[in-house]
Amino acid sequence: MRLFAGMFLAVLPLLPGAGTAPKAEIVDVKAIWSRAPHNAFTDLARFKDRWYCVFREGLAHGSPDGKIRVLTSLDGEVWTSAALLESNLGDLRDPKLSVTPDNYLMINGGVAVPDGEGVRHQSLVWFSQDGRQWPEPVEVADPRMWIWRVTWYQGRAYGMAYRKQGGRTLRFYTSKNGSDFQTLVEQPFTGDGASEATLLFLPDHSALCLMRREGESSAAQLGKAMPPYRGWKWTDLGIRVGGPNLVRVPDGRIVAAVRLYEPVPRTALCWLDPVQNRLTEFLTLPSGGDTSYAGLVFHQNLLWISYYSSHISKPMIYIAKVKLPTPPEEKPFDLNRYKGK
Repeated sequence: MRLFAGMFLAVLPLLPGAGTAPKAEIVDVKAIWSRAPHNAFTDLARFKDRWYCVFREGLAHGSPDGKIRVLTSLDGEVWTSAALLESNLGDLRDPKLSVTPDNYLMINGGVAVPDGEGVRHQSLVWFSQDGRQWPEPVEVADPRMWIWRVTWYQGRAYGMAYRKQGGRTLRFYTSKNGSDFQTLVEQPFTGDGASEATLLFLPDHSALCLMRREGESSAAQLGKAMPPYRGWKWTDLGIRVGGPNLVRVPDGRIVAAVRLYEPVPRTALCWLDPVQNRLTEFLTLPSGGDTSYAGLVFHQNLLWISYYSSHISKPMIYIAKVKLPTPPEEKPFDLNRYKGK
């Protein structure tokens, strides 16, 4: 299914006051999967010259029957199923893709154990050499702690985990091999309402963390830290988001893919400026209703985005290709001024 992208563009100036600044362009967008009643929570990666897209299939957004579907494509046009991961423990959710230093495709996700007492959530990881054969998962991190996304940097895996059960708190983990995670910071965020969080490491070795927040104070938080990443400083961005993801494109700009809620739910691309602590929407993808949880890959001068949306009918998986606008003469931020402060 292809959609006429121009009908859905909602573009803001690149920077406040830019006026005639060039705008992002949706080159192509299409639905690639809709077989399950509910298809959602995606991620996207390039591995051994192929595309891989993962997501959850289930009867509903929160049903106890979730499975992880792995799709693959040579050209990003024709997609086929490579694997379906199931667990007798419960609902598999929020799969994320990464490539390990020893060239395995890795999925991290979690299992939500239905009803009952005891541990309700457990982080899991899978590894594959070919994207098709996936041995049994490994339980990682502490029980009840959900590592939402694993990011590899300089040969190590890092992930922020949040606890849903017994109060929402955040914990920072690291691993040398992706299957043995140790706590690096017990509580990097001391406020309440911690939720989904994604990491981005910058050329000066500083780290950013974009975190969703739930509860009375639901505005997204931007965390910053310098090596060894034990001291985190947080800023309230003043806007509610869901399903955050980050990518730094070759010209140095940082793109965030998020669910925005006001005035209507949608999957949006935003510029993230870590100096001004500002998240600015510049493009709305064709989306609405139950939507977001995007994967991001910059490939051959285009930003590829996987996401899900229910704006047409039931939640389906989409792939969009976006041409980003030429950066302004003056860059949105200067890393030399930033230094993680």
